[in-house]
Amino acid sequence: MLEYFAIAVTIVVVAVPEGLPLAVTLSLAFAMKKMMNDKALVRHLAACETMGSATTICSDKTGTLTTNHMTVVKVCMCGNIKEVSDSEKVISMFSQVPSSALKIFLQSIFNNTGGEVVINQDGKTEILGTPTEAALLEFGLSLGGNFQEVRQEAKIVKVEPFNSAKKRMGVVIQLPEGGYRAHCKGASEIVLAACDKYVDPAGNVVPLDESVARQLNATIEDFANEALRTLCLAYMDIENTFLAAEQIPVEGYTCIGIVGIKDPVRPGVKESVAICRSAGITVRMVTGDNINTAKAIARECGITEGGIAIEGPEFREKKLEELMQIIPNLQVMARSSPLDKHTLVKHLRTTFNEVVAVTGDGTNDAPAPEADIGLAMGIAGTEVAKESADVIILDDNFSTIVTVAKWGRSVYINIQKFVQFQLTVNIVALIVNFSSACMTGKAPLTAVQLLWVNMIMDTLGALALATEPPQNELMKRTPVGRKGNFISNVMWRNILGQSCYQFIVIWYLQTQGERLFQLEGPSAGLTLNTLIFNSFVFCQVFNEISSREMEKVDVSVACCRTMCSSRCLLALPSFRS
Repeated sequence: MLEYFAIAVTIVVVAVPEGLPLAVTLSLAFAMKKMMNDKALVRHLAACETMGSATTICSDKTGTLTTNHMTVVKVCMCGNIKEVSDSEKVISMFSQVPSSALKIFLQSIFNNTGGEVVINQDGKTEILGTPTEAALLEFGLSLGGNFQEVRQEAKIVKVEPFNSAKKRMGVVIQLPEGGYRAHCKGASEIVLAACDKYVDPAGNVVPLDESVARQLNATIEDFANEALRTLCLAYMDIENTFLAAEQIPVEGYTCIGIVGIKDPVRPGVKESVAICRSAGITVRMVTGDNINTAKAIARECGITEGGIAIEGPEFREKKLEELMQIIPNLQVMARSSPLDKHTLVKHLRTTFNEVVAVTGDGTNDAPAPEADIGLAMGIAGTEVAKESADVIILDDNFSTIVTVAKWGRSVYINIQKFVQFQLTVNIVALIVNFSSACMTGKAPLTAVQLLWVNMIMDTLGALALATEPPQNELMKRTPVGRKGNFISNVMWRNILGQSCYQFIVIWYLQTQGERLFQLEGPSAGLTLNTLIFNSFVFCQVFNEISSREMEKVDVSVACCRTMCSSRCLLALPSFRS
């Protein structure tokens, strides 16, 4: 009775897959360590596996798809468009621009900025600030401007930092000759709409009529179609006294010029987007730039394929029914706010059951982890964005995001491999012992043998299968998605096929083993049990080998491997009496 109780307890212990938590944790920890070598810092362990199920990536443009190394390449000033190709020849290129207009232009660049120009310890000029500000300051210096002199000439009265909602920034300065002047800089179409005058080729301030406005808007569109980030610079003289408590004017400005800034696409981004497409992952660009700039960059990256490009304000005005038709085909969202990104992610997750990964680098992107997985940029990202993210991309490169997805899929499939392997062992052990106990009154696999197999299987088996490195073939299949079955049809085929085969082999040995090997004497039963146990162990060894490539190996091939091991075992003379 005690023997039967021990066998019953052992069967229960073997039937419970207690090695699964070890395999999951081991696989996640292994992937986390390896991903660090691939420039991805995982902050939340579960994010490794979640990224493998991602069906949509909502990516920022600047710094992720592009290099974030910006330079001014085109300028429209006083009605003339200049292409900046050589920084050493900039002064001669702009020599025909009226000095009065150039002075106001430099005054706007050096005063209305969040950057600084300093002299480092080596005596070299160093520009501090965001890439956009650095590009403008570098261009101002190449025009012959002196940052310190311009800043000392005027006193800054009020500063309005850049606002992602208004898409502009402003400053009010007190002029040395008396009076006040407001400078405004920001999204070209927004700042230009606030202007009613412009500086003509002669340097005179004249009214901005419809024809000139159309020309300037066409220039903005041309710059944007060349994948340039466009900024409009404007100013306004304030006749009355200006107090710091007052608001900076929002209209009545004079357009100084339009600047086109080039931010090259990162090498390898187009290939990475193509890999995502072959893996069933949709890449969507969500940016605050001009829609034409966004579309041009998206074409260069290979994101757009006849999909929809829309601006944030237009997206906000759409009704729910319209959004349901737009979102599945949405590939580019320009002039977007954090609220627009939040709304898009929310609908993708709840309405379309997508598993969404979102990249962000700014404080305004902190709410982005409404997504299933938040990705923050390690170089350009703010501390707020990093703290709220699941994974930090240390090199700010989109190709690293693809690597994270590949590791996530590897974690998922490694756990599947272990589950397939363990379920096969559990099913065979359970059926063999249960059926034998019911039909013959004794179990061929003893409690000690089953516990030994269970111990080895849960440790070394998990270690072997949970640490498989990712293969490139993983990115050629569709993601599992939110509602996918963990145990696939292929896994059921392998589990049932292997279980049936192993059960038949062990049952045959149990019933015909003594006759087959001509076992006689008092040790015949012990010898047969040893033979059955070794056959069972060898079956699991070859079953684990087959589990490494569970989708490539046909169950019949796996059974043949196991049969070969059994034949080798049966041929051993030591088992004969």
